[in-house]
Amino acid sequence: MTDTSEQNQVLIFDTTLRDGEQSPGATMSHEEKLEIAALLDEMGVDIIEAGFPIASDGDFEAVSQIAAQSKHSVICGLARASTNDIDRCWEAVKHAEKPRIHTFIGTSPLHRDITALTQDEMIAKIQTTVSHARNLCGDVQWSPMDATRTEHDYLCRVVETAIKAGATTINIPDTVGYTAPRESAELIRMLLERVPGADEIIFATHCHNDLGMATANALAAVEAGARQIECTINGLGERAGNTALEEVVMALKVRNDIMPYQTGIDTTKIMHLSRRVSQVSGFPVQFNKAVVGKNAFLHESGIHQDGVLKNVQTFEIMRPEDIGLFAKNIALGKHSGRAALRAKLAELGFELGDNQLKDVFVRFKALADRKKEVYDEDLVALVASSAGTGGDDHLKVSKLRVVCGTEGPQEAELTLEIDGTPATIDATGGGPVDAVFNAIKMLYPHGAKLDLYQVQAVTEGTDAQATVSVRLTLDGRVYSGQSADIDTVVASAKAYVNALNRLHAGQGRTSNAALMQSAGES
Repeated sequence: MTDTSEQNQVLIFDTTLRDGEQSPGATMSHEEKLEIAALLDEMGVDIIEAGFPIASDGDFEAVSQIAAQSKHSVICGLARASTNDIDRCWEAVKHAEKPRIHTFIGTSPLHRDITALTQDEMIAKIQTTVSHARNLCGDVQWSPMDATRTEHDYLCRVVETAIKAGATTINIPDTVGYTAPRESAELIRMLLERVPGADEIIFATHCHNDLGMATANALAAVEAGARQIECTINGLGERAGNTALEEVVMALKVRNDIMPYQTGIDTTKIMHLSRRVSQVSGFPVQFNKAVVGKNAFLHESGIHQDGVLKNVQTFEIMRPEDIGLFAKNIALGKHSGRAALRAKLAELGFELGDNQLKDVFVRFKALADRKKEVYDEDLVALVASSAGTGGDDHLKVSKLRVVCGTEGPQEAELTLEIDGTPATIDATGGGPVDAVFNAIKMLYPHGAKLDLYQVQAVTEGTDAQATVSVRLTLDGRVYSGQSADIDTVVASAKAYVNALNRLHAGQGRTSNAALMQSAGES
């Protein structure tokens, strides 16, 4: 890579649909995966890791369809160091105009102990599997999992083996978020200096955020010579998550003076993608999250407010519109028509089909009758609620009445439609939400455990919509649900039912996370 323009170009490899979806509770439906992939492609992501094809028939079909629909991005699938995995991966990604196979094996002493392979046996396996992948596909990426805890001499040896076997990209994963910026940079420099052929391939960096340094570690690796960053929208991912796409992209854009590297990302699409990934994954974005958090462009301090009013650059290093965030305003009212709603939603990044627009319009009219002011955030929440459960309406809340107050017990009368047939029951609980959840479980018995119940106000005021997130676990699998309503109890009931609908739709599927745990994670 001697050409200056090539050296200054940093490829963005998004793994939201693979590593991001492995985050407990973040499982997406088939349709949601296709939608997110299309948005990533439109935004200018260079490589989309669409999934783990051998994990399940559903994952294979999703990767295949994403490969077929891709217009610009390289479509990549993940495969363990197994010819069966690699063959299955190739069958899925070969439909893409630009396919890639990504294969990996754990190289640190801890991971070598798990596989019970000697160093020489692992070298032979790398040679065999990478060569097999390269015979199928001209674009092969290889990863030494847990690279940052692998002995340097052995890391150089395995990387050299992969390059000689035909790997075109070498990814250096900080699988458990163990490294620090200086060490991240030194590792890339060491490989470039010591490994024959290293200057002829692309080095990538894949950082996890266990110590809160994923973005810093990724940027340090780029400064040392890496030219591909692996990341996810909102930093979604296992444990504390991955490098956040929006953070590295905006860091390179804002501080181009000291980091003269470019990406092909259309940053004005960041906010919409952030919202959609949050909605479909059921993972709310923390208020103080860099770039896309609710508070990222808010100023409460008097000194800050005064400075921003006089010159916005005093306390804002990037413009909200750079990430697709426009000024907050009271957008619509109860007299607004469908055309106005469609136009406003398009401004917010939502292009809805006629049927979905009709559903959102009905919800909007109902909200406008109950709420004094309808904000952009309210409309985003309406679209999220309309998206429902990925098309599975096995269960549906039809009617709900609660009795609560200082005099207990709290009571709930619930009518739940099960496959279109209504059933009604009364239940009590330690609070109105507890009573509602008890009623749902009585009408639809299940063994899932409630692991998360979270409420966030969409906007300010006592008439604000509440977005409720619910997370259930059953047999080691996680199912998330989300809903929004002015009535927090109603939003809670719908979120709980949405999670149960995902559970119903997901029964019998093989878990990506379970497969990754059998071989570690990249």
